[in-house]
Amino acid sequence: MARASELAYEALRSEILSWQLAPGAVLAEVELSGRLGISRTPVREALARLVADGLVEPQGGRGLIVTAVSAANVTELFELRRALETEAAALAARRRSAPAFVALQNELREVPALLTDPDPGRHAYYDLATRFDAAIDEAVRNPFLVQALTGVRTHLARLRRLSRDNPARLLEAAREHLLIVDAIVDGDPQLAADATRVHLARSLRATLGSLDADPPATPARASAPTDARPAAPTAAAPTATAAAPTAAAPTNDQRTSTPAPTTPPKGAPAR
Repeated sequence: MARASELAYEALRSEILSWQLAPGAVLAEVELSGRLGISRTPVREALARLVADGLVEPQGGRGLIVTAVSAANVTELFELRRALETEAAALAARRRSAPAFVALQNELREVPALLTDPDPGRHAYYDLATRFDAAIDEAVRNPFLVQALTGVRTHLARLRRLSRDNPARLLEAAREHLLIVDAIVDGDPQLAADATRVHLARSLRATLGSLDADPPATPARASAPTDARPAAPTAAAPTATAAAPTAAAPTNDQRTSTPAPTTPPKGAPAR
């Protein structure tokens, strides 16, 4: 049972972060149980974890839906992100191991080549962004701060999905990351924090601009994506109970009454 719940959680979380389950999509236990090929109990457990992550929310007593993406909750998310990431950058500059960030400097200088790669998913670019985050997490030496950042990044993953059609903004974001890394390598906490603050202000402005240009539409009622069929997990051969997610109470960053889009607006950056 624990194994089935874990697989259901991972499958649904992936579909939400990739917009296969769009904001506002209705999540019905019976339909999800049939699609995933498992009983309703592990589906219910998976949905409870997604509610705790802030990716799913109740819909006025009528079931659960995928949390909306709107100007209001994007702004709230960036308010939290600014507080956490500026502090993390400053701590990284004080406590870093320079060689790890020197390696990132070299990779960030090669981003223009990554963005001309034919891969439409920009996997190489986002792998580099992930390593940037991981290097800062290791440098800050503060597990509580890292836990809070992990919660924020769960929601940023959905926003990053919106930016893949805007290579110009991705290139600007990489240059901004490079300024942050330069400051960390130089051991300058104030400059690292300031560069992070500028980066986040530009990212927020561009994201809100994209949402204004392509306002949310009322979502269709659906409990499953039409273009994805993950392998059905089974409840046989259960393993140890999965650990609870480490996300740090992101629910407040996602609550909104604004209608959610059925398809992601293009051009909005997250980094």
